[in-house]
Amino acid sequence: MAFLSEILNRPVTDLDGKPVGVLKDLIAKSWSEFPHPVITAVVIGQGSGEVVLPYESIAALMSPTIPLKDRLEDMPAYSPVDEDIFLARDVLDKQIIDTDGARVVRVNDVELVRVDGTIYVSNVDIGAVGILRRLGLGKIANRFRQNSIAWDNVELLRRDKSMRLRVPVDKLHELHPADVAEIISDLNKLESGQVLEALDVEHLADTLEEVEPEFQATLVERMPDARVADVLGEMEPDEAADLLADLPKERKEDLLALMEKDDAEDVRKLLTYPEDSAGGIMTTEFAALRPNLTASQAIKMLRGMTEAAETIFYIYVTDEEHHLLGVFSLNNLIFVDPGVILSDLMTKRVITVALNDDQETVAQVISKYDLLAVPVVDEQNVIHGIVTADDALDKIIPTAWKKRLPRFYR
Repeated sequence: MAFLSEILNRPVTDLDGKPVGVLKDLIAKSWSEFPHPVITAVVIGQGSGEVVLPYESIAALMSPTIPLKDRLEDMPAYSPVDEDIFLARDVLDKQIIDTDGARVVRVNDVELVRVDGTIYVSNVDIGAVGILRRLGLGKIANRFRQNSIAWDNVELLRRDKSMRLRVPVDKLHELHPADVAEIISDLNKLESGQVLEALDVEHLADTLEEVEPEFQATLVERMPDARVADVLGEMEPDEAADLLADLPKERKEDLLALMEKDDAEDVRKLLTYPEDSAGGIMTTEFAALRPNLTASQAIKMLRGMTEAAETIFYIYVTDEEHHLLGVFSLNNLIFVDPGVILSDLMTKRVITVALNDDQETVAQVISKYDLLAVPVVDEQNVIHGIVTADDALDKIIPTAWKKRLPRFYR
């Protein structure tokens, strides 16, 4: 085992022992069948210039003086390709995405390991030990525990020739949107925008829902209107309304005009209520059924509502004018006899909040009655939407903690 910092700038000699320069970098390449890159070439600095040789040209990489197998002029040059990873240039002192810890960290050193004559990149050091080692305090560093990340949990924030990030889209798509949001919050404005640009519309919408509306507005500031409109259509109506509320009025109207008619109408409705009222934080996507259906008919209809309702833990019973008649839980529906009529299954005494109730009142109702969601009704008892527990608790619990609550009601 060795570290990149220990061998950089070591002298390089040819077959005759003649100095030819110093080691400036190692080039590694990854293969899909093996998660750890293999060292394939070395970069030798020669004053203001450099020469790149294949790794096979080196007789012993880990020695105090690195000898070549032949004279420099007799050795074939190595031509780097886009997939090559320059460990000093692309990794050392750079930000990386730790996909296991879902965070952005800085690389202080790179760990190398030799297996049967082949040298692999095993880990990256992200702790203070790596800094001590680079300062020449290796003996002191050895007294402390190393803080490392395995290479297979690493994604590089590399840039192409136009200085754009090469975003690890596949790895990001595997993460929970809350984790992607946390990673983005650790990047600068340009980098976070480029990461979001690489996500598809669905993943982008899910990610934006996990950050504060003020930060959402910043993230979409430079996005094309057409893309933002598509994202708003994928977001829950209440989340989309929160985002639009923080945008300039002119752009807000432009985006609403680009959205699908039904989605835009839902969002416009929410924007008419005070931001911290029940009407302002409710979602218009909920499950509602008529009282004359049987349990088996209700289950069949609910199967088609999974995309349209934010939560189907509670199913609300309404008449044709959307007056709220009752409520029952999905748990009740599953275990009841298939022929039972919903009017006999439902609870008629429904806990509700009014459109203009403030957010704190809504949170108190949800907490008092141990609800996962509460319906929002007007003076005629017409249901306009529901407020889920996480949206209501925003008032009581700081968002950073609220995001850690399990979303078991979805």
